[in-house]
Amino acid sequence: MVASQLAAVLSKLQTLYSDHASVVSMNLFVALLCASIVIGHLLEENRWMNESITALAIGLCTGVVILLTSGGKSSRLLVFSEDLFFIYLLPPIIFNAGFSVKKKQFFRNFITIMLFGAVGTLISWSIISFGVIKFFKEMDIGSLEIGDFLAIGAIFAATDSVCTLQVLNQDETPLLYSLVFGEGVVNDATSVVLFNAIQSFDLTNTNHRIALEFIGSFLYLFLASTLLGVAVGLVSAYIIKTLYFGRHSTDREFALMMLMAYLSYIMAELFYLSGILTVFFCGIVMSHYTWHNVTESSRITSKHAFATLSFVCETFIFLHVGMDALDIETWKFVNDRPGTSIIVSSVLLALVMAGRAAFVFPLSFLSNLAHKSANEKISFRQQIIIWWAGLMRGAVSMALAYNQFTRAGHTQLRWNAIMITSTITVVLFSSVVFGLMTKPLIRFLLPHSKVTSAPSGSSSPKSITVPFLGSTQDSFEDSPKGVQQPSSIRALLTTPTHTVHYYWRKFDNAFMRPVFGGRGFVPFVPGSPAERSEHKLPQLQ
Repeated sequence: MVASQLAAVLSKLQTLYSDHASVVSMNLFVALLCASIVIGHLLEENRWMNESITALAIGLCTGVVILLTSGGKSSRLLVFSEDLFFIYLLPPIIFNAGFSVKKKQFFRNFITIMLFGAVGTLISWSIISFGVIKFFKEMDIGSLEIGDFLAIGAIFAATDSVCTLQVLNQDETPLLYSLVFGEGVVNDATSVVLFNAIQSFDLTNTNHRIALEFIGSFLYLFLASTLLGVAVGLVSAYIIKTLYFGRHSTDREFALMMLMAYLSYIMAELFYLSGILTVFFCGIVMSHYTWHNVTESSRITSKHAFATLSFVCETFIFLHVGMDALDIETWKFVNDRPGTSIIVSSVLLALVMAGRAAFVFPLSFLSNLAHKSANEKISFRQQIIIWWAGLMRGAVSMALAYNQFTRAGHTQLRWNAIMITSTITVVLFSSVVFGLMTKPLIRFLLPHSKVTSAPSGSSSPKSITVPFLGSTQDSFEDSPKGVQQPSSIRALLTTPTHTVHYYWRKFDNAFMRPVFGGRGFVPFVPGSPAERSEHKLPQLQ
């Protein structure tokens, strides 16, 4: 009896200690988030540093301190979880990217963006996959199967353009910014869709039928995810336009926007689609319709809230990656063969660079053939920056690697540990080394470019500049000057994006806006000047 009571007391004390340790960890992590924001602000004008590298460096330094104080047992405050990343941290970042994107630039360069983001990612994935199959089999690093090799290709095909986007100014270099930004989002979505398709197929015995099913599954995921995001965005616009939430509470309409945006991501995960693509296009549709249907106070609240939430999530991710890079549990499996991990990391870096070059320059050449205007062509210097922007690997690669090679954030197999440590090495090297050289490279290649700064006093979401994904937005209806109504098939073929834009505006004005609202729609708010004037009119009559 006494023994059982003693065991119960000890169990309760252990639970209390565990709860207290979690509270301490969260306190330290929030303090580090604050420190990253302050230090990032102080280093804003630094030639080499940017906020992403600052957060990564603080995470690394914190990991070293924890490693020393724990006697070499751990470097973590929190255990890295792909669920934490994909379910809670990534959706706000991707949604804000779509919500604040310059839609006119994005869709004007849509074909080139899809070439780089989708076709280019497939080319890069193919080169990396075939490269690791050839080199890793010769190195004999472990019992990796064909599915593992293809998954490695998808993991390292996922880019991280944060460092480059921080430096580029979208007003001075709109073409370059829209290409780097758009490709980055589509690339992440394509990589995740590829990764999920690989995991859902048995690739041990491949044939033509399985290959066709794989391609069909990829296209289905891509299209279905996009359509779901558009559908949820339109539903949110219709509900807010029809029910006028602002008549009672502006908090409700903003809450509904936020929850429906997250609902689009969760629904995509529920139906085994790509949440990244879904929430991105949901953000675009919401910014075009829903945002204009809410009251002015909700517009200001939403644009600042979405941008702030995205910024905090990105800082959280870089801090987490920095601390997790020193995970002693993973590194202890390769401490007797450090050379193997270095060679694997070097091979992966070389394949990443080769895979990137294999599509950036050829696809840029093809894109330039389709454009006659010099302003729409991608110069060789811009091609170098686009190539450089895609060399960095980040949290998406880390999350996919943990998903493939760990179970609940832990690994007990040597070859899995080698792949985790190699991924960490590639992410750190590419983010720090390539990231540090980004500002000087862009200033050398584009001497007139400036660091993005946030304007103020605007009445549209374009007044927000996100520190990491420094994207802004404009509207579909801003038409390119000098573009007249196309009068022939020849006009359609010579200026396809402008022509499609013209017909989209006609369709949007005639059918979409009367139902879903958008720019020009004025929400009814009791007590507003518009309402008071309406009440006075009958009295005057």
